[in-house]
Order: sequence, then structure tokens, then C-alpha cells
Amino acid sequence: MATKEIKTYSLTEMKDKYIGKVGTEDRDEYEYELRMDVLGKMIKSARQERHLTQEELGKLIGVQKAQISKLESSANSATIDTVLKVFRALKAEINFNVKLEDNFVRLA
Repeated sequence: MATKEIKTYSLTEMKDKYIGKVGTEDRDEYEYELRMDVLGKMIKSARQERHLTQEELGKLIGVQKAQISKLESSANSATIDTVLKVFRALKAEINFNVKLEDNFVRLA
């Protein structure tokens, strides 16, 4: 009996095929949503590690519990200022990387 070889695919190949290649609008949107989801989970994890409720964290930075809940479920609605305030209140360090594209055009 002949065995059929199973083709395997990498995660990158699957994303390219089903979401779109890197640089396409769909892929960029997917990658952004994924990063925001991870950021929200990091905030929740840090808050829980500090034994704070959402309400307590909200009071520390001057927002309602509902905003902390939204932030933890998906950080894409938050400003950078709010994210920085949250991590400062949690006494957690956060680093941002900025990547500049090579084809920069200056407008006069």
C-alpha cells in the first residue's frame, strides 16, 4: 500500500495564501490587529500580576473601568499616551520600535 506524502506549510506561507502577502492592505490590517490584541493581553497580564482590578487601574490613570476593559480586549482604540500611562501606573517598561521605509518622500 502506497503512502501519500503530506505537504506541510509554514505559518508565513499560510498567511500569504489566506490573508495576503506582506505589504498588502489585508495583511497590514491583520498584522496591526494582531499586535493590538497582544498589547491588550500584555496590559491585562501586567494588571493581574500587580493584583489590580480594572477599576483600580482606571482610577490610577484617570479613566473609567470600561476603558480599561476595552483596552485589554483590543488596544486599537487607545492613544499612545493612554498606553504609556497604563504601563507607568503598572510600573512596567514598554519599548516601541519605529521602522522607516526606504522610499521616503519629502513634501515641500
